[in-house]
Amino acid sequence: MEGYLFWRLILQIFFIAYRGPVGYSHEVQKDLQYNPKNQPHRTAYHFQPPKNWMNDPNGPMYYKGIYHLFYQYNPYSAVWGNISWGHSVSYNLVDWIHIEQAINPTEPYDINGCWSGSASILPGGNPVILYTGSDFRNRQVQNIAVPKNLSDPYLREWIKSDHNPLMTPMNGIDPQFFRDPTTAWEGPDKIWRVVVGSQIKGHGTALLYQSRDFVKWTRSHRPLHFSNKTAMWECPDFYPVSVDGINGLDTSVQGTGTKHVLKASFNDRDYYIIGTYEPETDTFSVNPDFMDSNVKLRYDYGIFYASKTFYDSAKRRRILWGWVLEADGEPDDVNKGWSGLQSLPRSIFLDKTGKQLSQWPIEEIETLRRKEVNLQNKEIKGGTMFEITGITASQADIEVSFHLRNLDEAELMHPEWLDPQFLCSEKNAATGGVIGPFGILALASKDLTEHTAVFFRVFRGHDSYVVLMCSDQNRSSLREEVNKSAFGAFVDVNPVEKISLRSLIDHSIIESFGGEGKTCITARVYPKLAIGNESHVYVFNNGTESIRISNLSAWSMKRAQIFPLHKRRKPEID
Repeated sequence: MEGYLFWRLILQIFFIAYRGPVGYSHEVQKDLQYNPKNQPHRTAYHFQPPKNWMNDPNGPMYYKGIYHLFYQYNPYSAVWGNISWGHSVSYNLVDWIHIEQAINPTEPYDINGCWSGSASILPGGNPVILYTGSDFRNRQVQNIAVPKNLSDPYLREWIKSDHNPLMTPMNGIDPQFFRDPTTAWEGPDKIWRVVVGSQIKGHGTALLYQSRDFVKWTRSHRPLHFSNKTAMWECPDFYPVSVDGINGLDTSVQGTGTKHVLKASFNDRDYYIIGTYEPETDTFSVNPDFMDSNVKLRYDYGIFYASKTFYDSAKRRRILWGWVLEADGEPDDVNKGWSGLQSLPRSIFLDKTGKQLSQWPIEEIETLRRKEVNLQNKEIKGGTMFEITGITASQADIEVSFHLRNLDEAELMHPEWLDPQFLCSEKNAATGGVIGPFGILALASKDLTEHTAVFFRVFRGHDSYVVLMCSDQNRSSLREEVNKSAFGAFVDVNPVEKISLRSLIDHSIIESFGGEGKTCITARVYPKLAIGNESHVYVFNNGTESIRISNLSAWSMKRAQIFPLHKRRKPEID
């Protein structure tokens, strides 16, 4: 314990003394720091390993004052393969220390890859990891690992159990579709439950397993939930949310005052449903279900997949991470030497309506803000725009609230406009309307040859208004090989009151939160011109009706400190 306290104190002193940008000390990593000439798309405050491939977040947890993030990682290349569990730790979820891989493919039951999984905290406070191994026959099996030394504050070494594999694909389970165990929860009968993603007759299912000792697991006679409208469920997540506030709940909380969320990853997207869980019978009742009617709830309507949540007992919140993959092709990944980001960690909670979740970047992100620019009560006439100056536009945090006039003049919403992504493509930022498009042009070149538009439009429905939020990458880059899809979603807000937007911009990623986090869209952007100091950000209105900005606050963002445990050096100061 004394050693743990010593190292924690040393690291906290280091963070306090050197708050600001950090470089890596060894030559292999120097070129991977942000540099407008050789690494213009390397991020400044999003989590990335120093190099190589990263995908799904795995096993996030809070343990003895330290946050742990594991992730799918290829130690040898910037493309998928040789999958191990990368591992990094933090005291604030902003600054990170990279340490050695936690789990590597070394045994017959995981020799072809240590795939996704989750961390659980057992009684007594000891953490365990459940993960999928691809075995020597390429079957997917579930395994367990425990820390070798609980007195090590970083939990650097993990031991695989002699009982592995704990769960194997039997009794009709397809061995190629049996993966990604969830965080476990304990029922009132003191029996542990865990869900494994799978499929039955080609359709998504959450297989339920039970155990008294966390070693011997028995498959329940029926799944926790399944669907005949989806394909295989990857990376399932199952957790409670409070109906009375935004505080998070431990994964084992059940009963009055809670709803439960089931998330499944399929079709390259993360969908979720909200329902009622009965622990005595392990039944999960929902309405609507996955893909029912027009309600298809997603965490994020852009590039965001294989997400994972965990309960932060220190601040009583549930935190969400998602894998944000590249959109510029494998040859580009190899050339730049890295691939994949993690989204900013987000607090996630049940919206006041009870019909959906809301998300918001964790408050610690705000410690990176500097050089605030603020304006209020500014009118933007139709067909006009203005630049937000005084900030570093390629590395910024922008919050703006719009108030609208003459909503009765809004265009009529046609019944066939059911697909918001298609609607954002057809009615892009350059296509004028009445109430909108209005929003921001981010990562923009001075002449607007390159820009990414994050914007809203408002339509009139039969008995209410419809707010459309879009992220349009059509003109984001002069590079032909980049995916420039538009993303879109409807936002459940009343535009009579206000429409809010927060966008966090970080060189090659824009995370946008509409309606105070009711709708989130993440985009990857790879400009050739709008990089570094040549990047700009504008507020625009291409509708015929004027709008008013009630408040706009924008900040430049400092670099987060992300460095290897044994390779750190005194950082350079801005």
